[in-house]
Formats: sequence, structure tokens, C-alpha cells
Amino acid sequence: MKYTAYQPRTDLLKDKVILVTGASDGIGRTAALSYALHGATVVLHGRTLNKLEVIYDEIEKLGAPQPAILPLQLSSASTLEYETLYNTLEKQFGGLDGILHSAGILGSRLPLADYPIEIWDEVMAVNLRAPLLMTQALLPLLKKSQSASVIFTSSGVGREARALWGAYAVSKFGTEALSKIFAEENTEENIRFNCINPGATRTAMRAQAYPDEDPLTLPTSEALMPTYLYLMGEDSKHLNGESINAQ
Repeated sequence: MKYTAYQPRTDLLKDKVILVTGASDGIGRTAALSYALHGATVVLHGRTLNKLEVIYDEIEKLGAPQPAILPLQLSSASTLEYETLYNTLEKQFGGLDGILHSAGILGSRLPLADYPIEIWDEVMAVNLRAPLLMTQALLPLLKKSQSASVIFTSSGVGREARALWGAYAVSKFGTEALSKIFAEENTEENIRFNCINPGATRTAMRAQAYPDEDPLTLPTSEALMPTYLYLMGEDSKHLNGESINAQ
């Protein structure tokens, strides 16, 4: 199936509670709005509270279900903070139907021989450690769902290593493995774990990685939403442990 041609029904995510990390910018922001428009109660995660408040207001103006805001520093969040997150979501919503792990940082475009270890550690903390800890912590909530979906964000350089992609590429190779292992370890649960590779998209991270590229030649994050909706909705419940291209 060509997921880009998927046409979701308007109530695809009705009564679903979905957590979106990195919801303040880029693809995460667009996905949060799209999930809300298709009926989900969206829990907005990001580093910048005022940006999250803007999206919160946008969702309310759309007449979508009232969202929630979750400020959390993924680079330094402790297991205790993830326990608090679990308790908050359980108390407020009673369960969880999906996570989109969209938060990520690029790090430096340098040879490994020169790669600063402090930047390496931060990239690994945000791109790999945080999705593991968050998924671990929230797994009991996801197991309460009739059909839960966890989507990890991969990259072309997470499938084929390329020079100068350093910690980012290594973190994305790890993300592919993380998703597949979760999928293989949860085959009897009503939860599926898949990876999505957004591809070249008009985002701030892409501009940071390719400063000489004309962003107008790239698809917008809105153009990727059919694939993001397909993987989060129940039409994809047969997929588990897959790595999908959004374009």
C-alpha cells in the first residue's frame, strides 16, 4: 500500500488519547494538530511552554478535544519524572492509546574522530534514551488500550550509515532496533511498534543539516500526515515491527 494515498475518516482517532513528543515544532507540531482534528485528545510534549500554549489554543479553536500540556526535558529527565508522567496520565485520562516519538536533535555534522562527547551524549539522551524510558514507563497504560500504536522516528541515515552524520545516525540505527525489539517482545499485546522515516521535509532541522538547500523544493510536514495518521489509527493494526517511509 502507498501510505501517502491513505484517506483517513474524520473520526479515525475519536476517543483516543495520544502523546506527541516534540509537538512544539516541525512534524511533531503538525502531527499533534492532525491527530486532534481526527478526534484525539492530544498530550503535547515539548521543551518550550509558550510554543505549546500556542498549539493548545489552536487545537481549542479548531473545536477538537481539549488537549493537555506536558513540559519535560528529555535530555535530563529522570526515571522519577517518567513515573510522575505515568501517574499524571493515569489520573487524568485512565489510559493511553498512542505515542508519537517525534522529538529529536541533530547534534553536530562532524567526523567521528572530532565528535564532541558532550554533544554525543545529549543526542543519545534525547533521540534514544528518552524514547526507551518513556515507552517503558507508559507501557502499562498502553496495555489498557484496545488498540495502541507507538511510532518511533527514524531517518534514511538510520538505515544506511553516511559520513558526517555522527551521533544522529547512530541514534537512529538504535531507534530502528528499539522499535523492532519492542515489537517482537509484545506480540500478544494490543500494542504495535513501528518506525517512520519522514524523509526530506521542510523543517528547521532539515535546514540546519542542509543550510544550502532551498526549503521550497521540499514537501511540507502536512504532506506527510496521511502516513502518520495511518500508522496511529486502527487501519494499521496488522503492522508491527515495520519501518515505513512517509514519502
